[in-house]
Amino acid sequence: MYFAVRAARPGSPILLSIPFPTWQAYNRAGIPGEGLYWAEHPTRAARVSFDRPGGGPPPERWEEGMIRWLGPAGYDVDYCSALDLHDGRELLAGYRLLVVNGHDEYWSAGMRDTVEEFVRRGGNLAVFSGNTCWWQFRLEDGGRTMVCYRDAAADPVAAVDPALTTVEWSSSPVDRPENSMIGVSFRRGAGTWGPYMQRMHEESYVVRFPEHWAFAGTGLGEGDKFGRGALGYETDACDFTEIDGVPAATGRDGTPPSFVILATADLRHWHRYGQGGMATMGTMRLGAGTVFTAATVNWGNALHERHVERITRNVLDRLSGPEDGWEVIGPAGPLRAMAVLGPVLYGADADGMLLARELSGQNLRWRQAGPAPGVSALAVPREATATRPVGLYGLTGDGRLVYREPDGSWTTLGDAPAGATGLALVNGELFAAASGTLWRRSEEDGSWDPVDALPAMTALTSANGRLYATDATGRVRTRLPLAAAAEWTDLCDAAGATVLTAHAGRLIATGPGLPLSWRACVSAPAS
Repeated sequence: MYFAVRAARPGSPILLSIPFPTWQAYNRAGIPGEGLYWAEHPTRAARVSFDRPGGGPPPERWEEGMIRWLGPAGYDVDYCSALDLHDGRELLAGYRLLVVNGHDEYWSAGMRDTVEEFVRRGGNLAVFSGNTCWWQFRLEDGGRTMVCYRDAAADPVAAVDPALTTVEWSSSPVDRPENSMIGVSFRRGAGTWGPYMQRMHEESYVVRFPEHWAFAGTGLGEGDKFGRGALGYETDACDFTEIDGVPAATGRDGTPPSFVILATADLRHWHRYGQGGMATMGTMRLGAGTVFTAATVNWGNALHERHVERITRNVLDRLSGPEDGWEVIGPAGPLRAMAVLGPVLYGADADGMLLARELSGQNLRWRQAGPAPGVSALAVPREATATRPVGLYGLTGDGRLVYREPDGSWTTLGDAPAGATGLALVNGELFAAASGTLWRRSEEDGSWDPVDALPAMTALTSANGRLYATDATGRVRTRLPLAAAAEWTDLCDAAGATVLTAHAGRLIATGPGLPLSWRACVSAPAS
């Protein structure tokens, strides 16, 4: 008999869930009327009891590798049954990170609602599992009976409460793809079964975002292979497209726009062995929390591979501890200024070129978008005013205020403080950072007046009616855009950034030799 001893009170920031529902689903497979398998066999059962022998891990023991590794690796974690998550809001409230491990295929609506709420409220989720949250099941008889018809036409609940129909989460009438919780799905994943299962030991992941924190300390570079043997026997993936050689989730399958692809494996040739598809390791924000997915069943049994182990440690350490704020979204670039216009992040480089890329957490490439001669600061107003349309405004090193016309040319609008390193537009007013002084341009007479000082101010931007600046002490500071001196409130570490912009509640920053990063415009919550 297998059981989990649940802590009376949290003794670790990490809680690991054991997938007892999935184990029970495979119990007595193939015995007519007693097992939920095989999936399309007409004699399969629709309801099975936990009050019977069996219901332990499968022969492959997908969960065992990680469970055996954690203690010797220095992680003292708490455990629970996946069934504890069915009504587990109070249970999860004491933890920073929930770990899903191995083959966690069967989820009840209560389990899913609990976990999604936990993450949206600021908890984190690490999915070292594949084929995750594929089937919905219901609990009856006080939680002792597991119900899964796998067929809406046969499930009597479909007519009265469609959302609880026991079909695949992404199928009608539930239409709640698991992508919205974990970013990926077996729908676009791959599987190799039966006599072909050993094929999984031949496959490896390919690195697609080496600058990401998940790869810190691995030494892996773009295109490197790692994790041979971790990809099996079922994998999950999201629908994605390649943009200049970088994978980007399309969202067509329900994957949130915040999902960032870290590694991929092309397993389309598995169509000969079970199901052809892909594997996409990634991470995303879900509300106030972070989700990481390894997107494969056998990850925990490949922890002997040094890259798999390092990535696992990076995930556990980062997601179980206090949030540090900045997250890399692209490689380093020689930028002097940045601003966001619509969905596009623009940057002016030291060679007088304007660069552009989509603003997202994916490591997309910069493309040339035209000239930006002498531009040392950029800004975009939140909305148009009577005198200023929405567009790119800039300051030049020789003291000019310029505007980029729709045809890509730049028009001089007037003078500006020389040597400016930052520009902000708030409610139609212009603010500039130059020589440690905050300047404001009056609409009445078009003159620039000093209004405040911040020693060695290196960048300036605005968001939601506030000014944000970096200074020589390596801090990000903020104040209201008043026409007089005001207190600069310390916000966070600038992580070396000397170029700063903001959009949609995020600060975006870079500097000489620094990767492009972003973070929320608020202090990180206390752990």
